[in-house]
Amino acid sequence: MRVKEGLRVDKRAVKAWIMYDWANSAYATTVLAAVLPVFYASVAAATVDKDTAASYLAYTHSIGMLCVALLTPLLGTLADLSGRKGDFLRVFAITGIVATLGFSVIGEGDWLLASVLLVLSTIGFAGGNTFYDAMLPDLVPAERRDMVSSKGYAYGYIGGGLLLATNLLMIQQPGWFGMPNTLAGTRLAFISVSLWWLLFSLPIFRYAPRRPVSPEFPASWTGYTKVGVRRLRQTFGQIRRFPQLLRMLVAFWFFNDGINTIILMATIYGTSIGIGTSDLMLALLLTQFIGFPCTLLLGAWAQQWGAKRVLLVSLSVYICIVILGYFMTQALHFYILAGLVGVVQGISQSTARSLFSNLMPAGRTGEYFGFVNITGKFASIFGPFVFGYVGQITGSTRWGILSLIFFFVAGIAVLLTVQVQKGLQDARSADQEELERIQSHGTAGKGNGVTFSS
Repeated sequence: MRVKEGLRVDKRAVKAWIMYDWANSAYATTVLAAVLPVFYASVAAATVDKDTAASYLAYTHSIGMLCVALLTPLLGTLADLSGRKGDFLRVFAITGIVATLGFSVIGEGDWLLASVLLVLSTIGFAGGNTFYDAMLPDLVPAERRDMVSSKGYAYGYIGGGLLLATNLLMIQQPGWFGMPNTLAGTRLAFISVSLWWLLFSLPIFRYAPRRPVSPEFPASWTGYTKVGVRRLRQTFGQIRRFPQLLRMLVAFWFFNDGINTIILMATIYGTSIGIGTSDLMLALLLTQFIGFPCTLLLGAWAQQWGAKRVLLVSLSVYICIVILGYFMTQALHFYILAGLVGVVQGISQSTARSLFSNLMPAGRTGEYFGFVNITGKFASIFGPFVFGYVGQITGSTRWGILSLIFFFVAGIAVLLTVQVQKGLQDARSADQEELERIQSHGTAGKGNGVTFSS
């Protein structure tokens, strides 16, 4: 028996969900990718040598992601039980916003404070995204998720790109904004990111969808951890019941590691072969603005042709990017590759998200996305390691970048075995069982316009 899919879709909630990607992408582009690495080395860790500063920053990123990996599966379980993923998103987002604002007061030599703030902002950003991703099945039925997911990434590109362009002007032309110098412009950039993130998060804070409260939800705070751990243990055991989801997860481990490594190492690789800093920053902007229309266009194609097919094409383009990167010699080549990344990066991530949401039981997306988060974070250590190790033993970062082909080929090979329709049926069957169990307890409530299950 199939769970009935209703027609009620809260358009305000969908728009608010899309707008949150616009909001928090400012942190990803300005803080993580462009401004903070330079600020950390030149200001926060100015009292230590450059190699030590780089190590401190790397350790800080690792600690932050480890905290996210350990926290989100348990919190995702509790968000599912309570039906209030929006409340958890709000807490994490505000944590990230406040921590980002704190960067504006960092002084010379305050590397420890900067590291603490980076850990907190990472927890807020990445942890919040776990609950944000898990909301997708609560917003729209399966046939609309590819398009809505793509719109989220597309608006994230344009929102993050617009503020990044403004922030770079603040830093390079501080006088235009009434700032006396570059450092003051950098502090203003951090303030602008926190305000941007807060302002455009307000809609999702208000209109986040809710699901019925589970009969397992504890009556008091003291029972939260016990119930959450028990559900999480069940998730680890029950994921084998969803073989298509498990295959998708393995494929994701491979290709997402390759994508993340390209994102993390692109600037370092470009620098190592002589590309100037200004060209690297402009290429980053190019990626953002190409990503907006391409993610929307390919999202529409994914809705028509299927997310799996479009994802396979985008991963094939990544193989071409890696090969072309091996032969890259000048700034023009870097711009071309940045443009290609802009074409496929958003759609590869958005289609992966929508595929996951279709293969998961709708009542447990918080804990399953938490499981994807924790395993994905641990899997993501291999790409940078392989890049660095191959580059070290060969004496050339070109061979390091070429080694990433393995991750995309392996990801494509496993993805080809995923049977999406079979996985969707498995998820709907699990949802039906969960609904009948809730009804048998007499505690089925009403959600916030969410009348479909998958």
